[in-house]
Amino acid sequence: MPAENHRSRAELGAALPHILAGPKDAGRLDMIVVRPEKGARLSPATVGISAKGGVDGDHWAKGCWKTTADGAPHPDVQICIMPSRCIEAIAGDRESWPPAGDNLFIDMDLTPENTPPGTRLAIGSAEIVITEEPHTGCQQFIERYGRDACVFVNTGPGKQHRLRGIYARVTRDGVVSVGDRVRKLG
Repeated sequence: MPAENHRSRAELGAALPHILAGPKDAGRLDMIVVRPEKGARLSPATVGISAKGGVDGDHWAKGCWKTTADGAPHPDVQICIMPSRCIEAIAGDRESWPPAGDNLFIDMDLTPENTPPGTRLAIGSAEIVITEEPHTGCQQFIERYGRDACVFVNTGPGKQHRLRGIYARVTRDGVVSVGDRVRKLG
């Protein structure tokens, strides 16, 4: 996203009520992003997800910034999820969403009050559980969407409501597709 198109903190703040108005119990999967290698992004309509490999074809399974004691990719950061309404406010058109680096963009309230760690979600034929690992904007997020966007998601209400997103691990292997309903379980 060119620098001249970066949203200001005021613009992003004005979008906060819309972002926080996402569905509480039944959302929608708006986009899937596979990161086959650093900097590469694919946006398939359908993808398999599994406890062993995460999102099929994603680099998480090849190595990750967070690992288990034996050096394997840590399952608590297996799938990155961001609220669709937030990335839309930050990036605009869907073509500009994949650089954020998240695997799933979901139109749903992903605040800690609505989806605390341990919340199980059904998407397509798969199930995932929200983990405790914090997800924050980084230098790459700043380069792609501007400093104001990073400050918006990492401080104040953005941090409080986890607008940069959340992490999840797969608890039931399955297939997910753009347009699938996302439901909170039990």
